[in-house]
Amino acid sequence: MTLEVIYVTRHGFRSNWLVDHTNGSYSSNLRSPTGIAADPALTAHGVDQAKELGQRLVTADPPIERVYSSLYYRCLQTVEPFVRSASSSPSSVPEDAEKGTRHCQRQLHVRGETGLGEWYGSAPFEHPVPASLATLESHFPSLLDRDYQPAVVPTRMGESVDELHDRLAVTLERLVAECDRDGIRAVLLCSHAAPIIALGRVLTGNMPENIEVEDFRAFTCGLSVFRRRNGASSGANASLTAINPVSVSANAPRAQTVTDPSTSSSSSGANNTSNILGSTPGTAKQTAKAGTDDLQGAESDPREQGLHAPVVWRGGRGVGGGWNRELNSDCSHLSQGEERGW
Repeated sequence: MTLEVIYVTRHGFRSNWLVDHTNGSYSSNLRSPTGIAADPALTAHGVDQAKELGQRLVTADPPIERVYSSLYYRCLQTVEPFVRSASSSPSSVPEDAEKGTRHCQRQLHVRGETGLGEWYGSAPFEHPVPASLATLESHFPSLLDRDYQPAVVPTRMGESVDELHDRLAVTLERLVAECDRDGIRAVLLCSHAAPIIALGRVLTGNMPENIEVEDFRAFTCGLSVFRRRNGASSGANASLTAINPVSVSANAPRAQTVTDPSTSSSSSGANNTSNILGSTPGTAKQTAKAGTDDLQGAESDPREQGLHAPVVWRGGRGVGGGWNRELNSDCSHLSQGEERGW
């Protein structure tokens, strides 16, 4: 069995933060639970959105069998109601499952994927990274898969719009191949606004020429659905080998950093979205990285390191054989409807 459906959601309504672009200092009026200014919690309204989203996801068909999420606090808060509910409720498993196991509990754990993390734009200073797994575990007991190692770790110096798309291409290529290998039929991804827009383009292979086109939407707790094109396959083993030859070894580091030596050093701002709708990404480049717990101490600008491998997705091709969009940040499950869309 190969992956058939990808559900995508953006985190719920959050509190804000500020950044001083002259020195890269981040601050917020409300203290973050993790102590990181750019890692705010959801507002009370955002918590309500997450609960409403969870109620919808529990009834998803096909049922969600795996969850990947950005490791920022607001994203984990968003998927937690669904994961807790799904793990305590009976659900269907594939028809070809072992006899007697068709009605069982989904013991879901969130795979913290930094490749789905926030986009800050490129800058001459280091951007924040998520809290360590140890810190997050204290806030979300038993929610995270502690054994999971992220496929992609973005450089702390930020990314251009091109690099954002490259990062998502590498991330999705890896995650789709991973799900194909493990026989996962449906998966949930939780991320942020700009990455979700790029994610839609990378899955479908469609990059708009007109920067004014609003192609993929990203409302808070909105739900997008992508279904694999008939006959499409990632060729899981080939993809994993091509993207990261080092990972063929069981003891080799799996995480990658998407980098580009031509990155501009100018800051586009923590919430700048002006160029997100019309750029043509280049080639995804990767560099071996440490695991999630080492993010705070990772090198800040690894652009001179090697291990390059392209992920081809443009021209309607899409990663993993291509996907068709069925829902575009649908908010029919939210009592207050669409909010904070781009």
